[in-house]
Amino acid sequence: MTVAFLKTHKTASTTVQNILFRFAERHNLTVALPHPSCEHQFCYPRNFSTHFVHPATRPPHVLASHLRFDRAELERLMPPGTIYVTILREPAAMFESLFSYYNQYCPAFRRVPNASLEAFLRAPEAYYRAGEHFAMFAHNTLAYDLGGDNERSPRDDAAYLAGLIRQVEEVFSLVMIAEYFDESLVLLRRLLAWDLDDVLYAKLNARAASSRLAAIPAALARAARAWNALDAGLYDHFNATFWRRVARAGRACVEREARELREARQRLLRRCFGDEPVLRPAAQIRTKQLQPWQPSRKVDIMGYDLPGGGAGPATEACLKLAMPEVQYSNYLLRKQKRRGGARARPEPVLDNPPPRPIRVLPRSPQGP
Repeated sequence: MTVAFLKTHKTASTTVQNILFRFAERHNLTVALPHPSCEHQFCYPRNFSTHFVHPATRPPHVLASHLRFDRAELERLMPPGTIYVTILREPAAMFESLFSYYNQYCPAFRRVPNASLEAFLRAPEAYYRAGEHFAMFAHNTLAYDLGGDNERSPRDDAAYLAGLIRQVEEVFSLVMIAEYFDESLVLLRRLLAWDLDDVLYAKLNARAASSRLAAIPAALARAARAWNALDAGLYDHFNATFWRRVARAGRACVEREARELREARQRLLRRCFGDEPVLRPAAQIRTKQLQPWQPSRKVDIMGYDLPGGGAGPATEACLKLAMPEVQYSNYLLRKQKRRGGARARPEPVLDNPPPRPIRVLPRSPQGP
């Protein structure tokens, strides 16, 4: 009942967050949510601090919003016995997603002619400036999210990577792998002693096919892994430990349970979104609460919409299943503030408030 999820970037982490939000709401658990100055992230990219947590959401049972890991601060916030989990993604695929998603915000990406990933990876040092705003999205983002020094290179200092791996292993009871998402959820369910229904999901924050590469050429993938060598080392290690964990659990059992999860998930999606549930562009989603945040005019983030005419508890559950991060975070904060009532404390005023997180750019007018 007490879970801290380190929400890494572009790793299917928004879908995991939604699973945790829905579980917490069903069981009336308190979810740690950011102070309004931080919007929907815990003042990322600053190191996490308990001061970034809204007072109406403390003490929490669940934490699942973006932050930069700081073990001491999280242990101050979360109760003893909290289970820590996170998720990693293959670095080349992750970097392609980062380059697309944050292209209008990360200066290193904005400098690249024609927004060319190939051009950036051909000479990343020509565009990258360590220390500038949002630089972490352009170099070893996983290592940065985990609290590490993303400027270190395992080629120059293998001991640093080994030390970072040890630190992660000391804290996290499970490191999930995005490429094996359903198998990861089986292990998560077992770790937390949850039911299979507790980890059913709708895919959230997914880019349209037109906004991503269908396949990453092998040479480009090698270049991405070389530039993000610290992330590659982390991923390779935890991918191997993931499969050792699957083997200990019984690979056939895990695969059978993953199939059951996929079948139950399809039944749920059809029940909520119609016989042929499909991801839609935001402009085609009529339900405002389900319209996903759009990072720029060049990237389309897809979502689900509810069929017309629905009402009642089943519709409410379906709404939460597909609710994007920003809307769900705002909803939970309002709900928990009402629940706190008179005991809610005044919101602290942050010294040295962080820069505002990135916000959506105005979209060009679109037809129906």
